[in-house]
Amino acid sequence: MKPILYLFFIFLLLLQSGCQALKYKKVDAREFPPDPKERVKKNLEEGRGFRLMGSTTKGGTFDFASSNPLWRASLDMLDFMPLISANYSGGIIITDWYSENDNPNESIKISVRFLTNEIRSDAIDVSVFLKQCSDNQTNCSISQNNNTLVTEIKSNILKRAARYQKDTIEKNKKENPYVGIESIGGDAPKENNN
Repeated sequence: MKPILYLFFIFLLLLQSGCQALKYKKVDAREFPPDPKERVKKNLEEGRGFRLMGSTTKGGTFDFASSNPLWRASLDMLDFMPLISANYSGGIIITDWYSENDNPNESIKISVRFLTNEIRSDAIDVSVFLKQCSDNQTNCSISQNNNTLVTEIKSNILKRAARYQKDTIEKNKKENPYVGIESIGGDAPKENNN
């Protein structure tokens, strides 16, 4: 059994020695700038590094819900209500029926649908449903209305999302002053051509 195990390990070593990642590469120190900021900038230009907020060079684009200001603002606005569904990839948030203690016969349900990641007035579609029941909770009617509440929720989400986006841009400028990136909407940051 031991000779077979030894042969297996020797085979693995020979197999791995053919890998490009394990081969020694000669590096000339004159090719790399001594200043760390210049090295980082050079690596990013060549696609060797990565940026957490997106990249226009090599690599993939990864979208996280926490990086989308509209999504974050919507969840913050609806955090007092229980959620039935919050599907980032599907672009929808649906709350459960919610009623306050002083009026248990009247409930409200809100759904927010995301049409784009950009922060603009037509980026989200907010629907408000009102359920009114009789005193014994058997006869209920559901209606979709309350345009003033829809407008108020939509406006507050957009204002909060714009504030989140502004804070993110300012934070990125402070952390990476040598990289000229500014974020457009909720999409990946774009190169600044100034």
